[in-house]
Amino acid sequence: MADRIIPASMKHHYERFHFAPAVRDGDRLFCSGQLGARADGSVPDDVEEQFTLAFQAVATVLGEAGCTFADVIEMTSYHVDLHAHLRLFQKVKDRFVSEPYPAWTAIGISALAFPGALVEIRVVARAR
Repeated sequence: MADRIIPASMKHHYERFHFAPAVRDGDRLFCSGQLGARADGSVPDDVEEQFTLAFQAVATVLGEAGCTFADVIEMTSYHVDLHAHLRLFQKVKDRFVSEPYPAWTAIGISALAFPGALVEIRVVARAR
């Protein structure tokens, strides 16, 4: 049976939007996409802050499951205006993700679920 991973700070997502921030199934942890939003749900206008908050949210989910970015084997990022922000995203990513790097796919999209959101990051990790 798969275990739902729901950090206390994300319990409202589970209750309001009906999804788990992550699911542990055997030796894999499947993390839902995380946006760069503040604790109050607001999305900052500053692009670098958004990217940093998104990675911090992923770190929170991983941490709740006893994992870190070192356990990530695959990352998918969804970007509004991918070409304009990719270099900055890579710079922020490198503060969180180090060698050996996971598989990564960056996808350009037209919009995300929250107005003003520019990135959503989802990962798959080795579960501990």
